[in-house]
Amino acid sequence: MSVARDALNGLLRYGDWQELTKDGELQTVEGKTDYLIKSFCPDFFQLLNNTVYIKDAQEKVIGAIRPEQWQREKYLHDDSNTVKFKIQNSMFRFLEPPADGLKIVFQYRSAVVAYDSGLLTEKTEITKDTDIPIFDEYLVKLAIRWRLQARNGQAYHEEYAEYEKECRKRFGSSLASGDIVLGSRCCDNLLCDGGIAYVRQKD
Repeated sequence: MSVARDALNGLLRYGDWQELTKDGELQTVEGKTDYLIKSFCPDFFQLLNNTVYIKDAQEKVIGAIRPEQWQREKYLHDDSNTVKFKIQNSMFRFLEPPADGLKIVFQYRSAVVAYDSGLLTEKTEITKDTDIPIFDEYLVKLAIRWRLQARNGQAYHEEYAEYEKECRKRFGSSLASGDIVLGSRCCDNLLCDGGIAYVRQKD
């Protein structure tokens, strides 16, 4: 059973599988900057980059900021109205308290790796032989096989190479195609920064 746990844990950490991608939602409270993720998203494992939006009529994107950005903007009194956050100590931490009642939606990698075969409830760890892994059965078998051989002191390099090859193939096929940029340059009333366009106010 421990080998199966290691196999599923390794697949969980391999990347942002479609099987693990879920939608999350956070409702803000007036004056509150820190939100414990497990309280509104109990199976949270990792945030998917560039997927956090304020869900309103405009669907404004908000962004995570690096520690040095956090310090600079917090202590240099950035006066922009952009909602900014970081994830720290298993919390969403906002630079400034967001408005009350904002619905912030995002995508994340779930920690769920199996289902209970009887109840079909989600599980973050396999505990029974009858549990159903969330990943493809063949991929799980490959993950278990090379680990068993390694644990028993047997040669496992060919089995590991086969497992890695199958992981890359299946993970690659699960990725969505990227957006195609049709314009060669920004319009005159837009300012571009790293592929994100901001409206420039007219004087």
